Amino acid sequence: STCACVEYYGKALESLIKQVKIMSIHGKMKHKRNKIFTEFRKIPGGILVCTDVMARGIDIPEVHWVLQYDPPSSASAFVHRCGRTARIGHVGSALVFLLPMEESYVNFLSINQKCPMQEMKPQANVLDLLPKLKSMALADRAVFEKGMKAFVSYIQAYAKHECNLIFRIKDLDFASLARGFALLKMPKMPELRGKCFPDFTPVTVNTDSISFKDKNREKQRQKKLEEQR
Repeated sequence: STCACVEYYGKALESLIKQVKIMSIHGKMKHKRNKIFTEFRKIPGGILVCTDVMARGIDIPEVHWVLQYDPPSSASAFVHRCGRTARIGHVGSALVFLLPMEESYVNFLSINQKCPMQEMKPQANVLDLLPKLKSMALADRAVFEKGMKAFVSYIQAYAKHECNLIFRIKDLDFASLARGFALLKMPKMPELRGKCFPDFTPVTVNTDSISFKDKNREKQRQKKLEEQR
C-alpha cells in the first residue's frame, strides 16, 4: 500500500528468498522506474514488489501470481491489480490477504465489482522467518529504520481506506501487526498514543546502539548524536 512498505519488504525478500530475482518499484523512484520495469519484463522469472503504481496501464507477459498483501483503497484498483495476470488468454491467479474482521470485503467486491472470490486455505508448515528479519534489523540500522517507517505508513494508509466501514483502524491489532513487521519496538505515532501493548514484547537492546552497516551513514549518525549531546 505504501512506498515505505515496498522498500522494507523488498529488502527483506532479497535476504530471505535466495536464487530468485527480487525487484522493487514505487512512485517515489521517478527516474529508476522505467529501468526496473524494463529489466523485470526481460528476466525469465522473479518477484516484483510494488505499490499501485503498477496496478494499471502496464503489460508484463506471463505473470502467474498477483499477491495483494494490502487490500487496495479503492474497489476498482482491485480489479486492475488482478488484471496484471491472465493476460490475452493466458491463465493466472490473484490472491488478497484479509484479516477475519475484513472478510465482508469479499461480498463488497462481489456486489461492487462483480468479482467473485474463493477462499484459499492457509498453507501448512509455513516457515517462521520473523526471527531472521529481527536479526537483520539488529545487525543493520537501515533495516530497523525501514521497518519502523513501513509500519507507520501501513497504519496511516489503513486509516485512509476508502472502505472504512470494513477496514476499521480502531479494530486493528497493533501488537500483532508490529510482530508481523518484525519490529524491535513500537514507534511513537499519534495513532498509538495512550495505548498499551501487553501482547508485544520489545527487544531488551537499546535501539539507539544499532549502527548502520554503511560506514558513511554510521559516521554521519554518530556526528549528529555528538552534536545533540
